[in-house]
Amino acid sequence: QVQLVESGGGLVQTGGSLRLSCAVSASFHSINQMSWYRQAPGQERELVAAIASDGNTNYAPSVKGRFTISRNNFKNIFSLQMISLRPDDTAVYYCNVDQLYLGNQYVYWGQGTQVTVSS
Repeated sequence: QVQLVESGGGLVQTGGSLRLSCAVSASFHSINQMSWYRQAPGQERELVAAIASDGNTNYAPSVKGRFTISRNNFKNIFSLQMISLRPDDTAVYYCNVDQLYLGNQYVYWGQGTQVTVSS
C-alpha cells in the first residue's frame, strides 16, 4: 500500500503562484508515472500534468506554459509549480501514482488539496 500526502494548496489572487507537493511512501523505482489531477465543482476530474519514469512530461493544454511538474527522487516527492493562476484553475487537486509492483499495476490517490484563485 502506497500512501500519498499532499501539501501546498490555498487561496491566491489571479496571477499568483502556488506550489503543490506530494510525498510518496514508496520508492520511485517502482513508480511508472506520477500525475496531478484536478476536479472543479460539478465537473469531472481531469489530468493536469504527468511525469513518466523516463522524465517525459505531459500537460493539459489549459495549463501548458504555466504549470511545471517535477520530482525529487531522493526525497520521494513530486511537485506541481503553478504560476499565472486564473480563477478557472480553482479546483481540488489530487496527486496520483501508477505503480508496477511484482508484475501487478496499482493506482493510488492523494487526499486532495483545495486551490482557490480569486478574481
